[in-house]
Amino acid sequence: MKLSKTTKMLLWGANIWYFGEGMLGPLYAIFTERIGGDLLDITWAWSAYLICTGLFYILVGKLVNRKKYKTKLLFIGYLLNAILTFCYLLVETPLELFFVQIGLGIAEAIGTPVWDALFAASLTKDHDTYAWGLSTGQSQLVSGIAFAVGGLLAYYYSFDLLFMSMGCIQLIAAAVVFQLMKNNSEI
Repeated sequence: MKLSKTTKMLLWGANIWYFGEGMLGPLYAIFTERIGGDLLDITWAWSAYLICTGLFYILVGKLVNRKKYKTKLLFIGYLLNAILTFCYLLVETPLELFFVQIGLGIAEAIGTPVWDALFAASLTKDHDTYAWGLSTGQSQLVSGIAFAVGGLLAYYYSFDLLFMSMGCIQLIAAAVVFQLMKNNSEI
């Protein structure tokens, strides 16, 4: 299957982003305990993240529908996600974690609907199902590998190194999307 340059760049950016994001995975619960959180703190922070993400998915989808310059929003979403990942380094209480999670939900909601729209627009009808399978399959594979790497970093070194690594990887994903933005100024 021959993928367009845009499709390839979107997949590269997403896979790098999934690697950075996937490094935390279920370690999130251990981190929450380390900052004095308990089961309810994890519950409320994750619930706030999901609700905020869902609401902003809808809002961003509505506001950006049929607009140009979607790649700029994708870049902003990826960059904001990286910045907020670095904010984990500053989290000392469950309340601070709650606010970081809300910010991460907003960042994801800025990027994901736009990524989906750009990806769908970049596909040919001959290979659309395969491309979506490739997108979803790669994200699962990359996230699985990332979680293993993240677990090793947190176990053998520290959560600080884990969060620094995650943030740097997400900055690389933003740089890939920035290249897409430079190459396709109209989308």
